[in-house]
Amino acid sequence: MDRLFKTKTFNRWSSVLITDQALHQTVIEMKQGLVDANLGGNVFKKRVAIAGRGKRGGARTIIATQLKNRWFFVFGFNKNERDNISSDELKYLQQLARDLLSLNDQQLEIAVNAGELLEVESETN
Repeated sequence: MDRLFKTKTFNRWSSVLITDQALHQTVIEMKQGLVDANLGGNVFKKRVAIAGRGKRGGARTIIATQLKNRWFFVFGFNKNERDNISSDELKYLQQLARDLLSLNDQQLEIAVNAGELLEVESETN
């Protein structure tokens, strides 16, 4: 079963722009091999539709994942604001991916309870 999470920072940025349904759709697409860029170190870039604008006028998200059952939306930016992330940002995000992907279930629950991570509920719930 897939578990999707948003970091507190990502949630603050995305809460008015991107629906949880769009995040679920992003994971479905990525599992089908539709990835915009593999940035290395389990860090991926993927376009996401913004509510009412679609993908063309959408946003870019940075996701930490091993393309298996855990997906962490860690960073996002509007397409019209910037083209990409810097090399320093990438290094930071790769370290963050290592840290997040190494968490066990108990550590994930602690992070969720502390408000550092928000779990995106399954569409079937």
